[in-house]
Amino acid sequence: MSDGFSADERAAMKERAAELRAEGKRGAKRADGLQAVLDRIAEMAPDDRALAERVHVTVTEVAPELSPKTWYGMPAYANADGQVVVFFQDSGKFRYRYSTLGFQEAANLDDGDMWPVSYALTKWNPALGKKIAELVKAAAS
Repeated sequence: MSDGFSADERAAMKERAAELRAEGKRGAKRADGLQAVLDRIAEMAPDDRALAERVHVTVTEVAPELSPKTWYGMPAYANADGQVVVFFQDSGKFRYRYSTLGFQEAANLDDGDMWPVSYALTKWNPALGKKIAELVKAAAS
């Protein structure tokens, strides 16, 4: 499991936030959302933070069209209409034994008459990363 963002990853995210602010009002809003997400992740306990960072990287890589923002104090990613598609709830938020990756109504995960909309996360591994990438890609499509 990763110990968190590397110095290079942090620098790249700060540069991207600056680029977004330079794009004007819409870019500034996206940059502010990104900064809010990064600040919230930084506040998490180490194990939650490591998971949240990997989720953040995965979401931004496979669904760059989603905008980062906080939602009820949680890192979230919204579609062009501002609707939250996916969010990460750290285990410390409600003192759960696991973190949660959740999907909202705007997520395109419909599968018949019943489908999962949240997943318990305990530890990052390559298989988990692959599954999250698949779910986020489908949800954002």
